[in-house]
Amino acid sequence: MTIELSDRVESVGPSGIRRFFEIAEERDDVISLGVGEPDFSTPWAARDAAIASLEQGKTSYTANRGKRELREAISRYVEDRFDLEYGADEEILVTAGASEAVDLAFRAIVDPGDTVAVAQPSYISYEPGVIFAGGEVLSVPTRETDDFRLTVEELERAGAADADVLVICYPNNPTGAIMTRADLEPIAAFAREHDLTVLSDEIYAELTYDDTDHTSIASLKGMRERTVVFNGFSKAHAMTGLRLGYALGPAEAIGAMNRIHQYTMLSAPTTPQYAALEALDSCEDDVRKMVDQYDRRRRFVLSRFREIGMACFEAKGAFYVFPEVPSGWTAEEFAEELLHEQGVAAVPGDVFGDGAEGHLRVSYATGLEDLKEALNRIEAFLEERNEVAPIDDS
Repeated sequence: MTIELSDRVESVGPSGIRRFFEIAEERDDVISLGVGEPDFSTPWAARDAAIASLEQGKTSYTANRGKRELREAISRYVEDRFDLEYGADEEILVTAGASEAVDLAFRAIVDPGDTVAVAQPSYISYEPGVIFAGGEVLSVPTRETDDFRLTVEELERAGAADADVLVICYPNNPTGAIMTRADLEPIAAFAREHDLTVLSDEIYAELTYDDTDHTSIASLKGMRERTVVFNGFSKAHAMTGLRLGYALGPAEAIGAMNRIHQYTMLSAPTTPQYAALEALDSCEDDVRKMVDQYDRRRRFVLSRFREIGMACFEAKGAFYVFPEVPSGWTAEEFAEELLHEQGVAAVPGDVFGDGAEGHLRVSYATGLEDLKEALNRIEAFLEERNEVAPIDDS
């Protein structure tokens, strides 16, 4: 007997990132610039809180929506940092990572046949999540000429006026692009005019540079009631393995997401909730120090790509840069040759959707010494092919 698989699952291929890094895992000399994971450890205070909770035997389920104390802390945090007001009782859901929150939102909001417009390049899980929910993906490309910001012109060109849902992610994975309040205002107006529900992934909200503060689209006029915001503790608080995220939104949407959550996950892991409570209470300085280090690395990586002649978009958020591969190469060809010959792993941009062709996603969430060595290897790789371009000082 052969088990017949779901057509939805069969229509989704394996992760392009995972497929590529299975090659890298076969070698022990690889410098990885591909995984979107901080190289920092979770702040000590948060770890101590997690350990203390275990020592005290606090290992039971929490409320489906997450510990009330944590939801209250999240409510205070997002109001203080991002001018977002959400009640702890009905408008906040604590999840097993922000990825669970995204999946719950698709399943709670998207009906079979609904059209979900996805601003691309984008995190690789959005399209599969839409398909698993029975929806249809409408790609809305962003362009380097627009600094990878979403524009109304691209929304209109793609036909997003007839969509049901719009998915955005700023600061952006994979480009490192950001959108300011002025950039988001016309997008918000478009969503209001065409009655779009907006799903806004803001997991990198703390990671912005050049004195630019993050603006949530949910904070704009008329957007709170039509937006679900995703955030979590993986990136800014270096808690990737603890798997803790949250969703913010209108009570009806959060209630529907919780209905699915309580049947599938019951509640988010308990121990990380104690760590997150402490992280919000006392680890702001740790976050600032990590962000400062990311910014230092960002400036170094951008400078080195310029020196070796690879054009690179000036990312201002997250912890990625998005260089262009030299002409004559596909991104996948360049990435695979670079990995095989120099032991440097970066992700071909094509896996992130429209607008990403001909780019690499390079993560600087690794130590500065490794970054220096990796860029030296990339330079050597280009020199072997006589593809180092002269620096343009104009």
